[in-house]
Amino acid sequence: MIEFQNMGWLPEITSFISEKPTRHLLSAMPKKKSSHLGILAFEAAKTMSRLVSLYKSLSDEEISRLMKHIIKSEGVAYLNSMDEEFLLSLACAERLEDLDRAVAAVSRLGKKCNDFELNRFDLVYADLKLGFIDFGKLEYGSRVIERKVQKMEKLVSTTSCLHAALEALAEMEVSERKLQQWKIRQTPLENGNLNLFYQKLENQRKEVRYFTETSLWRKTFDKSVSLMATIVFVVYARICMVFKPFVPILPSISVMEPIKEQILRHSVPILSEPRPSMIRFYSRKSDVYLNEYDSLGTDREKLVTNNRVFHAAGPSTLGGSGLALHYANVIMLAEKYLYSAASIGHHERESLYQMLPENLKSLVRTKLSKNMKCKEDDAFLAEGWRDAMIEIMGWLAPMAHNTVTWQMERNVERTKFDVKPCVLLLQTLHFSDKEKTETAIAEVLVGLSCIYRFENRRLRV
Repeated sequence: MIEFQNMGWLPEITSFISEKPTRHLLSAMPKKKSSHLGILAFEAAKTMSRLVSLYKSLSDEEISRLMKHIIKSEGVAYLNSMDEEFLLSLACAERLEDLDRAVAAVSRLGKKCNDFELNRFDLVYADLKLGFIDFGKLEYGSRVIERKVQKMEKLVSTTSCLHAALEALAEMEVSERKLQQWKIRQTPLENGNLNLFYQKLENQRKEVRYFTETSLWRKTFDKSVSLMATIVFVVYARICMVFKPFVPILPSISVMEPIKEQILRHSVPILSEPRPSMIRFYSRKSDVYLNEYDSLGTDREKLVTNNRVFHAAGPSTLGGSGLALHYANVIMLAEKYLYSAASIGHHERESLYQMLPENLKSLVRTKLSKNMKCKEDDAFLAEGWRDAMIEIMGWLAPMAHNTVTWQMERNVERTKFDVKPCVLLLQTLHFSDKEKTETAIAEVLVGLSCIYRFENRRLRV
């Protein structure tokens, strides 16, 4: 056993590994000067924002909110599950999947690093999951880590500003080319407006140059990946520490003491492929399986395996039926009509009704025939329905909004630099019981129909 000395990418961590001469010799070789991120600054910023978001989602405040409010909220408990252990296992699995996605991006950037450890970060991450890494005094929430997170936030912010400034400059340069074409055609232009435009163009170019120098664009691959690698390790340790009481299969991570005894149990050479291990999250209601090394496979494999939590929804749920997002839109539209100051028109009511699948249309018709007892002058019944609808929407609408937010946050096509904690899948309609949700939606629509009929009668009087 030797203490690995060349850990410039993670100086706070003392790593104990088995003797691996090839790797040790390679890491001791002279290194070339690391190149700048350049255009890959935006990919790095997106990955940094994901890591900062994960880091913040694991704070004491956020974990307390998850355990005391989110999993106990009326909508989650009634529609999804009252099994808190199951819900927490979902939260844990999703956070691990999010981390694996970030690690896949860090590993891609690491391939361009000169540091050998960073260049093979996928294997270093595998070492972490196999228990080869000792965290020393690198602790979540410590002053050192908080400074690194703040630095990442600042870099993400300036890179986001650079992205916006480049887009604005591109639009202005299109206008500049049009002006040049007008000059060639000898089209008369006002000098005052031209001078103002060119002054704005020059200021925009100065802004781009400023953000280019202060953002990730001018940062080296080695420094940027090193910073992200540190947070990856801290986030993984925090996930294990927070969720292990509820997911016992998670490894025990010591933050203050060496874990040599764990390393002695592993003799797999670093340069060989680690044997994938399967973490199992189990409850009476559902099984969620998460392969620890899925994020390091091919693009096609990652597409399938990095969504194990998403695909864990059974056939009796909205997610398993492919209806979660559709029903979220129905609920949000019903919410809009419920709180609208204007009367609900027949066209709006018909459009909402046509959004429903046939089985839900049938359920609404049945409930209408049994419950619609609005008399010509029964304003109290309409108001009673409105109060009941407001109560139902109090727990149903947040689930719908979270469903849409979750989809937007996971949209890989968007350039996202948001560092706030993301919505968890358990907060959405994805795991909601289909029958219960449809019953709640039907109640809302029947209530809206009652309100609609009374208001129309009142207008005719």
